[in-house]
This record gives sequence, structure tokens and C-alpha cells, in this order.
Amino acid sequence: MSATLAAVPVSAQELSEKATRTFMEYAWTLTPERFTKPNGETILIDKTKRDEILIPLDVAREVIRAGRLSAHAQVCGLAQEQGDNHSSLMRRQSQSKKWTPQQMVYINQLHLTVVMLLTGRIKLVEKPEGGEKGKEAAAKEVVVAEEAQKAAQTCSAEQKAKVKELIAAYVKTGPDLASSSPAGAAPPATAATQPAAAPAAK
Repeated sequence: MSATLAAVPVSAQELSEKATRTFMEYAWTLTPERFTKPNGETILIDKTKRDEILIPLDVAREVIRAGRLSAHAQVCGLAQEQGDNHSSLMRRQSQSKKWTPQQMVYINQLHLTVVMLLTGRIKLVEKPEGGEKGKEAAAKEVVVAEEAQKAAQTCSAEQKAKVKELIAAYVKTGPDLASSSPAGAAPPATAATQPAAAPAAK
């Protein structure tokens, strides 16, 4: 990955089906079997029911697009904008009333996975052996990146201004962020976030 993120994030429409599915597989690998919401409620996720929990491609593209914006915001040190971007995404999905609690957790995890991959917080390494042939995502393992890799990216003043503008426009077209957090939401990835090692997707 380039050490500098592009000034303007690539639109969701430009993301191919293959790339979208790859992001989805990585996110599924990192999706926990148990998720505890801020209010203490626990959501259990049956990892054998993958097809029931994964979301449609068009929705995944929207989540990935938001994740890219959040990644740009993180690299540019825009913590407030990053949080607002994540909250707007989760509130949109919650208010659509289309998803189960498990799917909301997965949507949150997909966003988090995109942020961590694009900011170098996690990386993909080839498995020495195992994994089914033909499944590219399953043939890689997600691991925590080394400190040097996490610090490799930069953000210019022009990029920072553009990211602020894009997030402001995204938030403006979404629901009000003043009320409480939507179900299944969790804080966006920050410099302190560390993903746990996860088994390969089934």
C-alpha cells in the first residue's frame, strides 16, 4: 500500500465485485462470536451461519466507502470527523430496519476491517499451508501490523481539507447524530485499537 492515501477516496461504484467480496471475507474472519454492546447487551454470532449474516454487495460497497473515508480521517488526525462518519454509517443502517443484530455487528466489523487494512493497523500474510484452493481471502491470515508499518502514512493540508469536506457532506445527508448509538455499533478504529487474532473464515 502506498504510504500516502489519495486526496479523494475512490467511490464505492468503482470497487469491483471481487474486491468487495474480498473485503467481506476478511471482515467475516475477524467478526467475533460474541459482541457486547455499550449497554451491556450481548449479541451471539453463529459463525456456521455465514450466508445468513453477510450483507448484500451493494450495502457492503457503501460500508467500504465509509470505511475508506474513516481511514483517511484517521491518517489525517481528524478524530471527530472519523467518529461522525462511522456514526452516520451505523445510524443509516440501523434506521433502515433491514438487519438483524448479528448483521449490524458484521457491518460494524466490515467498516473496522477496511479502516485497519487501509491504515496499516492489520496486514494480510500468506498461510504456509491449509485453506481451500480458489478462496483468496481464506488463503490469507489477518495479523496485527508491526509498529513501523502503522506509522508509514501521511496527510497533506489539502488532503485533510478534502476529507473534512467529504465527511461533512456524507453526515449532512444522513440521520441526526444527536441521539444515542444504534444497535450493534461500536467506536471506530483508533490508534489504540488492536484486533485479536482470528481463525480463517468458514
